[in-house]
Amino acid sequence: MQVGTQSRAVVLSFINIRNASTAVVANPNLAPVFVNRNPRNLERLRIGYKPDGYHVDNPGRNYWHKLNLEVSSKYVTATVNHFENGEVLRASTCEWCIKKFLYSAKDTSAYINLGRILGMRCLQTGLTEISCYITPRNETDKVALFLKALQESGVELKEPPQYKAPYPWDQHRPEKPWEVVE
Repeated sequence: MQVGTQSRAVVLSFINIRNASTAVVANPNLAPVFVNRNPRNLERLRIGYKPDGYHVDNPGRNYWHKLNLEVSSKYVTATVNHFENGEVLRASTCEWCIKKFLYSAKDTSAYINLGRILGMRCLQTGLTEISCYITPRNETDKVALFLKALQESGVELKEPPQYKAPYPWDQHRPEKPWEVVE
């Protein structure tokens, strides 16, 4: 029984060493080990990997989260896709909880309400900025009203650029996104 306890302690100490932060903690009230449970934290800090794609790609892959709008013969579906993990969020007028409040699943009010619902779901999951490569034909188009409702709900339709560490010889050094200079 004693051997199993010792081997478990060795494994746990090995796991804690791998996840330990390298900073020395002077305050004994703070935990010396920090485990990051949010895999998208680096993307929110703008230092996570962002694929550049190829310059000949259309529309390219320079995004962390991308907005897609699919229009079928009966329904409208809006999705938010992550560049690595695929679909993160989905809202569609074929969902019963949305469809029962709509007169038609493809009219202008359906687009506006779909934008509001997707915006609410984005904010609930912590997505405040997503890339949008959708261009509406004019300002009164259904797609334009969908994008406007999405923006009014608090989602920005442009992601900030990825922070790339400057070289020592660079003349311009951008402000680090994780530092507050107030």
